[in-house]
Amino acid sequence: MLDKLTDSLGFQARALVLRAERQQTLASNIANADTPGYAARDFKFADAMRDATGGSAVVAGNASGMLRLASTQGADGQARAGFIPLAATSSSSGGMAGGPRLGYVASTQPSMDGNTVDLDRERAAFADNAIRYEATLRFINGESKTLLTAIQGQ
Repeated sequence: MLDKLTDSLGFQARALVLRAERQQTLASNIANADTPGYAARDFKFADAMRDATGGSAVVAGNASGMLRLASTQGADGQARAGFIPLAATSSSSGGMAGGPRLGYVASTQPSMDGNTVDLDRERAAFADNAIRYEATLRFINGESKTLLTAIQGQ
């Protein structure tokens, strides 16, 4: 019975952790915008959430789960659009054990120094992710207040 009350909190908590990982990845891309030869990295949030739950839960186009994320290949074995597949020995982002496996973002603006960071795209993705992170926090706060009110009987 209790898990029915806390399922949405667990979903949002996992989404919050994944949003934080993505924010860190995007910040790293922005910080390395002038580093010669730096390859921008990212992962698709919706795919990561879907992979984490095995495709079982979907809310507003995103699924949630336990950050056991797949590579940049889809279920059909083909590389997902916008990503260049990583080698089989690639590690996670380093933030958490079992964290998302990052893919290299395909360059939209060629650079003479080999850097693939598109600052406009990275800044837009960073701002979008920050807003979604805050929305997730607000949802968790509201859900916690609702549960507390129900428990206290007010």
